[in-house]
Amino acid sequence: MGKIGKGLLLFLGVCDEDDQSDISYLADKVLGLRIFEDENEKMNLSLEDVGGDILVVSQFTLFGDCRKGKRPSFSTAGKPDYAEAMYEKFIAYIEEKGYKVQHGIFGADMQVELLNDGPVTLLLDSKKLF
Repeated sequence: MGKIGKGLLLFLGVCDEDDQSDISYLADKVLGLRIFEDENEKMNLSLEDVGGDILVVSQFTLFGDCRKGKRPSFSTAGKPDYAEAMYEKFIAYIEEKGYKVQHGIFGADMQVELLNDGPVTLLLDSKKLF
């Protein structure tokens, strides 16, 4: 079971078109985001600046397409074997950068508890579609 103090909870969705460049882009973007408050209560500090940790949870439902009908389609979500490999590469990339990373169990039914300071919730997409 992963558990962190101050830091970031990342829900990671993977599609079959994702590759190492997507992993690098997202990880570097997350690590550099200035989203923690400074002494003037401005979002100006990064994860490194605050000495924060990271909890990464796989989340294929991020690819849920609800545009048609009433049942989400997950057809663009990565196939489990590929998505798990990319999930593990994402974690390894962040660890190689020197960050402490906790993570969930890929594909498991998990109970995630979050105390959100802010709240701040951001969406990042390596394909830059939004």
